[in-house]
Amino acid sequence: SSGINAEYGSSTTEMQHTIFNRCNDLMLSISGSPVPVLASVGGFATAAGCQLVAAAHLAICSDVARFATPGVNIGLFCSTPGVQLGRAVNRKLSMDMLLTGEPISAEAALAGGLVSRVISSSKLDEETERIATLIANKSNPVLQLGIKNFASQMRKPLVDAAEQSADVMVRNLGMSDGKEGLAAFLEKRHPVWGKK
Repeated sequence: SSGINAEYGSSTTEMQHTIFNRCNDLMLSISGSPVPVLASVGGFATAAGCQLVAAAHLAICSDVARFATPGVNIGLFCSTPGVQLGRAVNRKLSMDMLLTGEPISAEAALAGGLVSRVISSSKLDEETERIATLIANKSNPVLQLGIKNFASQMRKPLVDAAEQSADVMVRNLGMSDGKEGLAAFLEKRHPVWGKK
């Protein structure tokens, strides 16, 4: 996955704003989605492609995958990819990627928090499908509640985040799928979720 088409550099300022605003809207809809978004990278993810990986809730990649924000190499700092990148990985790694434009390996992406798993290339599709199925078999209302709370509490001070999350846990316990999950656990059976 690569970034914005370089030909957009010759378009009007109005068109450039439209393009970057649409890209921002897409990335925000991914990171703000109540439905889990899983990125799977088998090759090279650069600029907006790297931004997409950073925006996803989970990201897995092959052992040969590489990630870069190389705009600085052509005189175009990857400012918009830096928004999601800076929230997904630590500041030093973000700035290293943004200032040098050099690619990082799958292992460096894992260590920095850009991806959650590194899989051998031959098993990437199989593992992607396995993880997607695993998540799809969970309670959808519980996942949505958890994703929304996680994003919200991450923007708050620790004490406020803890208080909010305690309230969410109580709400979760009152949900039909929360009750079903606990009953299934105690009865040593698989839960049967309500809405999917």
